[in-house]
Amino acid sequence: MNFDFDKIIDRHGTGSNKWSRYPADVLPMWVADMDFAVAPAIAATLCERVKHPVYGYATTQDSLREQIAATIKKRYNWTIHPTDIVLLPGVEPGFNMAMKAFLSPGETIAVQTPIYRPILRAPAHWGMKRRDLWLTPSSNGSWSLPQERLSKQMMGCKAFLLCNPHNPTGKVYSREELSHIATVCEREDATIISDEIHCDLVFDGRTHIPIASLSPEISKRSITLMAASKAYNIAGLKTAFAIITDPECRARFENARLGMVDSVNLFGLVATEAAYSHGQAWLDALRIYLQDNRDFLVRYIQEYIPGITVHSPQSTFLAWLDCSRLKLPSGPQHYFLNTAKVALSDGAEFHETETGQYARLNFGCPRATLATALDRIRQSVNTL
Repeated sequence: MNFDFDKIIDRHGTGSNKWSRYPADVLPMWVADMDFAVAPAIAATLCERVKHPVYGYATTQDSLREQIAATIKKRYNWTIHPTDIVLLPGVEPGFNMAMKAFLSPGETIAVQTPIYRPILRAPAHWGMKRRDLWLTPSSNGSWSLPQERLSKQMMGCKAFLLCNPHNPTGKVYSREELSHIATVCEREDATIISDEIHCDLVFDGRTHIPIASLSPEISKRSITLMAASKAYNIAGLKTAFAIITDPECRARFENARLGMVDSVNLFGLVATEAAYSHGQAWLDALRIYLQDNRDFLVRYIQEYIPGITVHSPQSTFLAWLDCSRLKLPSGPQHYFLNTAKVALSDGAEFHETETGQYARLNFGCPRATLATALDRIRQSVNTL
């Protein structure tokens, strides 16, 4: 079956956060929201559910839990039980719940920097100390977290807030890297809170490895957060889930809702089940298209805007652009918004002091839109 990812869909006037923040002449390439129509199977299932005239509070059906468990087994060779799954209205509430459940104010939690803003700011919500573990770009396009440095910096940390695949760099952790993280967390008796929301969007034949799948011992100390939202472009339906295999840990996690984390959207539950049960062909085609977009982006920047450094992301639909060599008169986000009419995510959102000369670009869009944005950026750089 063919899927038309080249089709340009006008999202103005639809209440889209991405497309309503800036004037109509600005191309929004910022928030992690793709511009593709959802898989036909999801749309059809939602249309069928809409025909029923009552949209009351929803509960998670056994069929959804079983489908999630089956999908996790098929894609990641990780066997979980349907009762291990806790449905949530988002991954962000999930890692905040986990921090509240398993840490106390004043304790230290490690995060990989640069990191997207909700993770960067989460420790302060609960009076916790944040320890930054900096990822280092490598010549081969990957980002490393050296083992010796990790071992030292994790000393005294009560949790590791892992982001894999990583946002904004697109790094995919190898089994060896995850095993070392797990070993260090065992040594420190640290909880692993793993945001794996981009797990279905990895490139170049890679396979995502949930850190909790390494062993029953690691699983027991892990809270794994996933969703169909990024891969299937249904983020607005506000549905995610945690996988917690230890019953006691799962109960502690549930008790951390504290009246703030409510039930899950009815249509999000329906869409998630449709995505996992009928959306594989669409997802396979999407990955190919996104990988081609990534390659187009990297080639374009290397050939036409060599003042920008970009390390080819191994996953996601997000590119982390180092603009420091351009010597721009203002931060990249501000400069390109005003001179190129392209809205990127401000690098300063990913760390308070160290990433002001970076910007994040969303290439989850039709190729023509991506090409137009890059042409605009190129022309603005040429005027320097």
